Amino acid sequence: MTTAPATPVRTRFAPSPTGFLHLGGARTALYSWAYARHFGGTFVLRIEDTDLERSTPEAVQAIIDGMQWLGLDHDEGPFYQMQRMDRYREVIGQMLAAGTAYHCYSTPEEVEAMRERFRAAGEKPRYDGTWRPEEGKTLPAIPEGRKPVVRFKNPLDGDVTWHDVVKGTITISNKELDDLIIARTDGTPTYNFCVAVDDWDMRITHVLRGDDHVNNTPRQINILRAIGAPLPEYGHLPMILGSDGQKLSKRHGAVSVMEYPAQGFLPEAMLNYLARLGWSHGDDEVFSMAQFCEWFNLEHLTASAAQFNNEKLAWLNNYWIKQADNGRLAELAKPRMLAAGADFDNAPDLATVLGLLKERTNTVNELADAAMLFYRQPQPDEALMTQHFTDAVKPALAQFAERIQTVEWTKEAIAAAMKEVLAANGLKMPQMAMPLRLIVTGQLQTPAIDAVLQLFGRATVAARLAKYL
Repeated sequence: MTTAPATPVRTRFAPSPTGFLHLGGARTALYSWAYARHFGGTFVLRIEDTDLERSTPEAVQAIIDGMQWLGLDHDEGPFYQMQRMDRYREVIGQMLAAGTAYHCYSTPEEVEAMRERFRAAGEKPRYDGTWRPEEGKTLPAIPEGRKPVVRFKNPLDGDVTWHDVVKGTITISNKELDDLIIARTDGTPTYNFCVAVDDWDMRITHVLRGDDHVNNTPRQINILRAIGAPLPEYGHLPMILGSDGQKLSKRHGAVSVMEYPAQGFLPEAMLNYLARLGWSHGDDEVFSMAQFCEWFNLEHLTASAAQFNNEKLAWLNNYWIKQADNGRLAELAKPRMLAAGADFDNAPDLATVLGLLKERTNTVNELADAAMLFYRQPQPDEALMTQHFTDAVKPALAQFAERIQTVEWTKEAIAAAMKEVLAANGLKMPQMAMPLRLIVTGQLQTPAIDAVLQLFGRATVAARLAKYL
């Protein structure tokens, strides 16, 4: 049993809007959302848009669209870092006054020369602290007309240690960390500084993110300590791999979340699948989001990379299609069918048709394709008609066409009429069902022929039989 944290849970999802919402980001958002929901906490959406060259309004919208499709509703936000510049400058001013940050006038070329000297000496390349103020140290004269960056005065000794809720205890020596630039020469703050201030201001208690952020964590911890802020708990999730064990990329199929609704996947299937890519609850494979939020905890997150499997996702999607309301499926399928030329005039009710077909389809697209047989004129293959519409079966079909004029139009009554005609003519079911399918639907394979005929309606079935008889 997971015990509730001492303070109210506040989690965040903080994507950079430099592209679409990808599957790894969606999983991070899901876990952060579910942890907040589990404890009745707060889920914050924050857009980290300080990379002006790569951030775009289209990418922001793609992230928000992806979150909305998945149903990962945020309680606060979206907050935009570019709208918080005054706050960042205020904190930088306070740090300069407190001596936890300082102005550095070294040029990028000078810093690269320092790094090169360390490389040549076989040491880790870094800034050498030329402008770092220390007791008894005389700083160089400030070059005329040169604008400084602001650097964080990182501790020189000791370690940064945190208990990672996914990876366990992680320790990084402060000697490994540079005096990080926290504001550029034009005054704009840098990524790690903004994240630390945001997590402080937004009272974030738990940070779940990809393990590509592990190296950022000690820097952010040191900044948080320097500004007197409490530390959140951190958990770094392993990456999602393709089925070949390589980093998930476009060659593995769709990686943008919003490509999946276009392919006919349901959000509950995607959420169900993503939930299991790095977390488990015994052997449970299929569960709703309400159940997931009830079960979700940090103890059962796994530190090993997960492999994305399209077949498993399709299997789950089939399950959730079978659970879905037929009217909802009709709303999803109808635009696709109209684009394919479907004619809904004098045709069966689409929701009823989809209810008949959904057992055997993995995506809404497959379901829409399968339903088209009810909404277009049949065009049976001539060779198949020659094979199945034989002289031996024509009398039976003629009798069946006569019988259906008066039979009660139910699946059971239609089936009974077929059996009587078959018995009277000494035929087996496939001998009559195959040409009947071709004439009425244009296809050899359909669900049970009695159910299909019932949906088409007496008039349509009679008219299509009459065309051949």
